[in-house]
Amino acid sequence: MPGNPLIELAPSILSADFAHLAKQVQAAAEGGAGVIHVDVMDGHFVPNITIGPAVVRSLRKTTALPLDCHLMIENPDQYIPDFTDAGADWISVHQEACRHLNRTLHLIRDHGALAGVVINPATPIETLSEVLDIVDYVLVMSVNPGFGGQKFIPGALRKIRKLSELRAQRGLSYRIEVDGGVALDTVTEVVRAGAEILVAGNAVFGKGDPKENAQRLLKAATEATLQKV
Repeated sequence: MPGNPLIELAPSILSADFAHLAKQVQAAAEGGAGVIHVDVMDGHFVPNITIGPAVVRSLRKTTALPLDCHLMIENPDQYIPDFTDAGADWISVHQEACRHLNRTLHLIRDHGALAGVVINPATPIETLSEVLDIVDYVLVMSVNPGFGGQKFIPGALRKIRKLSELRAQRGLSYRIEVDGGVALDTVTEVVRAGAEILVAGNAVFGKGDPKENAQRLLKAATEATLQKV
């Protein structure tokens, strides 16, 4: 993809036009997207209902990009096999939803997907201490999950910095993903804090051409890598 190889844009289809989903995903890919982010909500863990494995299976037919399935659901263990069977390449689960987080992360890996863990805005980084050595990526929510188009919560920047510091201190290799309110006015500080995978829904699919929106966001993110302190 164009730009810094450490930075990947992961457009969230939550904000896409589902009547033209394949075209919108293709446009985002042409704009430099490296991953497609799929928000899965069950109406219980979060106050919204979105999509399930059937949509993932259809989406898998339309793009070769990795599908990053973010499970905002109760009892994720029950559905992990269904999502990997449908074509999910990455699966992330919430620390807050998993009674046995270690086991859940190993279950994801056992089904051939990259394993990610997610924390909500009110959840401290310290709750992840025992699983950072087995995850492929950590997703920091910078909005309260459930709906697109929300305003970025600045406290996420501190978490991103802390995760970057912990990774270096412990010699680990997980990547840092951020989701919520990532747009042209926030992407610079998000990247400077250490985020490498940028989930953006409204900023890519909300208004205008997804290809051009993705290009602009990636350009700003890549420029921000030159300003990291």
